[in-house]
Amino acid sequence: MTLLARFAVVSDLHIALPHTIWDSPARFHLVEVSIPSLEQILTQLEAANPDFLLLPGDLVQHGERENHRWLAQRLAQLPFPTYVVPGNHDVIRRSGCDRTISLEEFTHQYAHCGYDTPGQPYYRREIAPGLQLIGLNSNGFDADGEPFYSGWLDAAQLTWLDQQLHQLMALNPRPLTLVMVHHNGLEHLPRQANSPMGQRYMIKNADALIQRLHQAQIPLLFTGHLHVQDIASSERLYEVTTGSLVSYPHPYRLCELHQDAPGVYRLQVSSERIRTVPDWPDLQHASREWMAERSLPFVTRLLTSPPLNLSPELAAEYAPRLRHFWAAIADGDTYFNFPDFPVELQQYLQEFNVGGIPIDNQATLALTSSLALF
Repeated sequence: MTLLARFAVVSDLHIALPHTIWDSPARFHLVEVSIPSLEQILTQLEAANPDFLLLPGDLVQHGERENHRWLAQRLAQLPFPTYVVPGNHDVIRRSGCDRTISLEEFTHQYAHCGYDTPGQPYYRREIAPGLQLIGLNSNGFDADGEPFYSGWLDAAQLTWLDQQLHQLMALNPRPLTLVMVHHNGLEHLPRQANSPMGQRYMIKNADALIQRLHQAQIPLLFTGHLHVQDIASSERLYEVTTGSLVSYPHPYRLCELHQDAPGVYRLQVSSERIRTVPDWPDLQHASREWMAERSLPFVTRLLTSPPLNLSPELAAEYAPRLRHFWAAIADGDTYFNFPDFPVELQQYLQEFNVGGIPIDNQATLALTSSLALF
């Protein structure tokens, strides 16, 4: 058994310097705690000295150049490398503006975080002996530079990905490869790919990505965006999505990657939470209630949309009892039990329950990576 790497994953930081914070009372996430929460994690990591840190997008509040500049400079001070990919909050318009950065500027701002080809928003890097990382860009834009509703991998990026996978498959010995992208490639919620609410968090052409990863037998995909703790799988591929640093339960992940035999690996995942920061002495309770107090419109829309299609009157009856619905999902390893609800509603809620052994927060994932060529 060989320890290949020890690393951490922190997602959806939404970094916001105090003077940039928007006054938006309805928002679910607490950008006020972004910087003290990140500093708390970085202090721990600097003592533990991991091999690297992964940040799967939504690095800043809303594309602000000064928030990106602060974060890029802070990451450059770390004694270990950090790798990032852009999220939908990082580049809110392809060309940016006087206040926000463009997609190309993102690659320059984070040149020390994986981007070795200026202007190209995807990369491949060796991050440890026998270990490679592919960072992808799931931000798609229309002809006017406005963002798509869902994630998107354009044709040029998919062609580039094909080239990288062919090169990796030809190597002997073949390194283990991790992939990181912001939007989800696999479903983390029931019927997510077919739900207008869920599609927002997925890559619209996810099949094009997942098919390639299956063919190349890539075993690990790291994502964010959904703000929940969840590990999904498809064939031999695991997608580990990590909840937001600024949203309940304020999680981050610590990982150890072991090689047990040629082509046989094991990922040990543990999840930690930020529990207190200045002005928020009991962050877990306060944040859970913050989310619950703002959840009624979301839960009502969920109940009145397919597949339930409840009437507004019935939705108004049940929604208040589901005020912690999203917090429970975000927490991971979800379990709902409302025996006095109508059977159809009970069955729908139970679709969100973790099946079998809980793995969303603490897990040991058995991985294989074939040495065969395409």
